[in-house]
Amino acid sequence: LCLSCRAFFWLVSLLLSSLIWFIGVKASDPNDELLQKGLLIFGVMFSVLLQEAFRFLYYKLLRKAVEGIVALSEDGSSPISIQQMAYVAGVGFGLMSGAFSMINLLADAMGPGTVGIYGDSQLYFLTSAFMTMVLTFLHTFWGIIFFHGCENRRSWEIAAVVVMHLAVSASSFCNPVYVGSLVPSYVLMAVVATWAYLLSGGSAQNVRRFLFCK
Repeated sequence: LCLSCRAFFWLVSLLLSSLIWFIGVKASDPNDELLQKGLLIFGVMFSVLLQEAFRFLYYKLLRKAVEGIVALSEDGSSPISIQQMAYVAGVGFGLMSGAFSMINLLADAMGPGTVGIYGDSQLYFLTSAFMTMVLTFLHTFWGIIFFHGCENRRSWEIAAVVVMHLAVSASSFCNPVYVGSLVPSYVLMAVVATWAYLLSGGSAQNVRRFLFCK
């Protein structure tokens, strides 16, 4: 339920940001390439900020739900922690983001012609798949960090998630130079995964025990 609700929140943020971008495109001159590119950049940045705003709203909703469960429970505790909800919510966010990325990719694949026929990179579909994967993981880790920042009133953690989300989205404008978007995104994913792991109570000792099956 938590996962599906988070996916719904992401869909609402996508709908609103798409609506704003659509109105801007229709109200502007379609022949002005510079203006259209600016609207595209604005649309991407606005979408990221709106997604993070809905992430915060969803956190507030979960916090109220946990408080209600605690008030009704006999032992005064919740069967699920905010940390667990953060993980599930992040997965829901990432899966829905990845699903829509793949839908857009498949829509491009349905058109006539062959990738690279006009001299463009033939790695479009492969790199898009890798980018979708890294975004799915990043949203999961961002959810853990964001919720931890909200729980402990660490505004810098919340700001860090927003900045990282903006940076990864902005890196897509480097395409078709895919190295400019893929490599930084995967390096960032490794850093964020380590950060989220430590915030979740992980340690180097636990990693060693896992690797040596202890």
